[in-house]
Amino acid sequence: MPARTQMIVAASALLLSISAEAKQLWSTFSLTYLYGEHYELGADTREVLTVEHASTHNWGDNFFFLDHTTADDNTISNYFELSPRLSLSYLSGSSLSTGVAKDFYLASTLEGGNFNNYLLGLGTKLDVPGFQFVNINLYHVNNDLWDDDQQITINWAAPFSIGRGVFLYDGFIDYSTASDTNAKEMNFTSQLKWDIASLLSAESPFYLGIEYAYWINKYGVDGVDENNANLLLKWHF
Repeated sequence: MPARTQMIVAASALLLSISAEAKQLWSTFSLTYLYGEHYELGADTREVLTVEHASTHNWGDNFFFLDHTTADDNTISNYFELSPRLSLSYLSGSSLSTGVAKDFYLASTLEGGNFNNYLLGLGTKLDVPGFQFVNINLYHVNNDLWDDDQQITINWAAPFSIGRGVFLYDGFIDYSTASDTNAKEMNFTSQLKWDIASLLSAESPFYLGIEYAYWINKYGVDGVDENNANLLLKWHF
């Protein structure tokens, strides 16, 4: 059986193993607008509209986003990721918490646009003081357009206050190993956001801030490094 088919079957089994008694514990939906002028590999200036949904369940958690990008050369593209994780505590029927590690997961991601990449591996959720969450996932990646590689993904969210101002610093780090067809790469992207909901009389968070991306060997292209700051507006429903 081809490796890609094996990963699809494994991911399908992961989802099918979730019982009919699954319960949602928390969810959020948001729209984000980004504007930046220092992109690499393509048009310099781009506007991005991002739809995001995140949720936690008794069986694990899930994250989805779709980027709809319009560039100043009039090109339009779409890219999405769907990342369900299945709790090993849920599967075993007993808590696997070790204190620092709150749980362990079977982790998967589907990356799509004009290609399909399949990621499958193991993950954990860490209990770090001052953070809403810290997640670490280790994947084997079955790539559509180049050789397979391995990836580690770390994501986090840290709220804080200054005076009456409420802020959030969140983001992710992706590190991918090299292969015969691509260089190793590292994408460090984070957002610093100020919640201005109270100024707008909004009931849910409405953020104003910046997103900064530092990407070494973007898309595995050796020597293509991106330093890119974007204006950000983000509205949670």
